[in-house]
Amino acid sequence: MAKADIDFEKELWDAANELRGAVSENNYKNYILPLVFLKHLSERYEIIHGEIEGLLNDPKSEYYTKDAAEKQYVLEDRDEYRSRNTFKIPKVASWQHLKDNAEQDDIKVIVDDAFDTIQELLTDFNPQLNNLLPRIFVKSELSPKQVSGIINLLSHPKFSEKENPESDILGRIYEFYIGRFAMAEGSGAGQFFTPGSIVRLLTELLEPYKGRIFDPACGSGGMFVQSLKFIKEHNGDKSDISIYGQEMTAQTLRLCLMNLLLRDLSFDIKLGNSLLDDKFPELKADFIIANPPFNVSNWHPEDLPDGDPRLFGPKEEFTTDGSANYMWMQTFWNHLSDTGTAGIVMANGAMTSNTKGEKNVRQFMVDNHMIDGIVRLPDKLFLTTGIPACIFLLSKNRDGKDGIHRERKNEILFIDASKMGTMASRKLRVFTDADVEKITSTYHSWRNTDSDIEPGRDAEVYQNTDGFAYSATLEEVQKQDYKLTPGIYVGTEAAEEDSEPFEEKMARLQTQLMAQFEKGNDLQERIKQNFEKIGK
Repeated sequence: MAKADIDFEKELWDAANELRGAVSENNYKNYILPLVFLKHLSERYEIIHGEIEGLLNDPKSEYYTKDAAEKQYVLEDRDEYRSRNTFKIPKVASWQHLKDNAEQDDIKVIVDDAFDTIQELLTDFNPQLNNLLPRIFVKSELSPKQVSGIINLLSHPKFSEKENPESDILGRIYEFYIGRFAMAEGSGAGQFFTPGSIVRLLTELLEPYKGRIFDPACGSGGMFVQSLKFIKEHNGDKSDISIYGQEMTAQTLRLCLMNLLLRDLSFDIKLGNSLLDDKFPELKADFIIANPPFNVSNWHPEDLPDGDPRLFGPKEEFTTDGSANYMWMQTFWNHLSDTGTAGIVMANGAMTSNTKGEKNVRQFMVDNHMIDGIVRLPDKLFLTTGIPACIFLLSKNRDGKDGIHRERKNEILFIDASKMGTMASRKLRVFTDADVEKITSTYHSWRNTDSDIEPGRDAEVYQNTDGFAYSATLEEVQKQDYKLTPGIYVGTEAAEEDSEPFEEKMARLQTQLMAQFEKGNDLQERIKQNFEKIGK
């Protein structure tokens, strides 16, 4: 079912606004998303219950029986549900129960009790899911009327997985809220939300069909969900991927776990600071897709153990307290499998930074054939900052020995996408399908062997394109003092390197103009006075 088939944005935002006054906007997600999640588990149970019932009454099925007691036993068997990736949800935790009691004065208690019941099932199934649904409604400032308003709205048939099979409706509702809450939250949202445009570009660049996918700064799990979409669009099988992630904020980790459970993905997500407390020291991933926080300072590199296996050299020379950007790079590289590829969103400054602890790492990465490509992104792709970013593509399959990709050890592909994208709103730019296709096909035609062309598609031969793409030799990059800004190589004129956000530039020019007006008035006044003097 196409996305346009179900139009729900307005109603969903109205539901969020039910909370207005009682909850700050940046806390909406903590109340609404757990309810969406409970609804999903409840509906999934009802669907599976109906399927098992059908089997028990179907003479052609091996489940078939006329024995009422046996039917009841099978329908009550928790393992029957677990084997079908769902939980046997007791009536007191069902969505129907919340709906039936939505107008009760104690609806907040009823919701929290339902959360308790489901939490027990989750913890029993996987201790990692502990504290996923804490009791938050009773102690909130929400009125019973506000809670019932949300329950009634989410109960609309158009928001039902049962009414809209195959539409991933609750997953999409979850995604909608994550995006809208990020917009409402502004600068605090960067920690858990990467706009879909960038996530999609990353997954299309990396093509994570099968293997281990890792995101050590996983936020609410957008990279994993987009990887799943990519697999579905290419008729792959989600059981071919396993997901690993780390997130340092407990609340964001909860969002991520719910997001992954909604999609029925197998995962191992751990809480912790990836820079100083790597929870997956042995993991070697086939794909790393990440948008780590930019330019984190005061992250305490001195706390790293001497000889940390991730470091390319002595920590005094290969880290800086001023920015964690290149510690992230070393972490990603350390976690790649022998043929793995990483796509990482980075602050533009990482392409040229001359700080010792960053320049040393960048130089080491170039000299040791680690960087496959750099994509410069346009501004306004993020809700939280107008300053543009870039994508670093790192790869361990640059020797051409995997049979899929050609040897390109002594080359780096530079793509300048800074003029691409369309403004979806005054503040946010998005990539169109054509933009994503242009960037990804350029990268794929550059790195792939001819035999890796998808059946039915014409082979695209890579060519340098003025102002857009250039395949530079290592020597060319070394001559440019290891600067990785695509504009240097693709031939974009210097004037186009302007990265000042429009609002900031406008404010600056306005101030400048006002100052010039003032100066002009002053000059006018002095000339008038001089004329008067002459007249006397």
